Amino acid sequence: MTTPSSTTTSSPTAVNAPGAPDRRNSLGPVGLVLGAGLSVQFGAALAVSLMPRAGALGVVTLRLIAAAVVLLVVCRPRLRGHSRADWGTVVVFGTVMGAMNGLFYQAADRIPLGAAVTLEVLGPLALSVLASRRALNAVWAALALGGVFLLSGGVGGFGDLDLVGVAFALGAGAMWATYIIFSARTGRRFPQADGLALAMAVGALLMLPLGVAESGAKLADPTTIALGSSVAILSSVLPYTFELIALRRLPASTFAIMMSLEPALAATAGFLILGQSLSAAQAAAIAMVIAASMGAVRTQVGRGKASPAPEA
Repeated sequence: MTTPSSTTTSSPTAVNAPGAPDRRNSLGPVGLVLGAGLSVQFGAALAVSLMPRAGALGVVTLRLIAAAVVLLVVCRPRLRGHSRADWGTVVVFGTVMGAMNGLFYQAADRIPLGAAVTLEVLGPLALSVLASRRALNAVWAALALGGVFLLSGGVGGFGDLDLVGVAFALGAGAMWATYIIFSARTGRRFPQADGLALAMAVGALLMLPLGVAESGAKLADPTTIALGSSVAILSSVLPYTFELIALRRLPASTFAIMMSLEPALAATAGFLILGQSLSAAQAAAIAMVIAASMGAVRTQVGRGKASPAPEA
């Protein structure tokens, strides 16, 4: 699952001119991005282990509230001086953020973490393919669909995967694609991470009634609060910080390709923390979706170099 800074663009100083990037300078940012990905997925695995105690919606609520508090304290966003369109954008962004997290956690409660992230990543992949409009992207789309076919167990359906969980994961993918669009719009309207902090607060407020309805007084348990706060730190605060630092020196295209590794990181976290093993076919399916995501990003980057547009 994406982290808040997944749509941030790199600064012109991210690549050393005029030659190739200095590998020594890029090694640190690459490590930070990998650390961010591991943090996100291990945070998701911790969230799954917390669900029997607080429920999927309860965990989402705790995560969003804790992350919102941290971001609001750190960013201290201005509440004045914004237009009605600004507030409309940040409210939609926050609503999408809450829906994305809620749907994903419902999926992770029903199907293995690696499968959930693999299906979820189809949303950004579809967005990338549609945005590029190049014939080569039909290859990447076919590869991704082949991976989903393998993951489903063939013609007979989704094998032993819970169909409701599959639907939730696909819904989370659609919300992830929408999240990317409104993250960019919010970034253009609000300075620094102000828009993110406000959107996180909106998402937390919207999820609060659902979390209370599902979990009730369980959300007030000190142990549950502590674990939920840990999920927020692992899944939101640390990844955002790592990626923000990394993107100052790492090309955005490299960053996007590394984000394609999320399904593999999720499968690793699910295996190590939750004991969720993958069959050979499921592992191959995840590898195919990762390859399709990387290929789509590379195609999009190549198109941008061939005919630069005013906006990425």
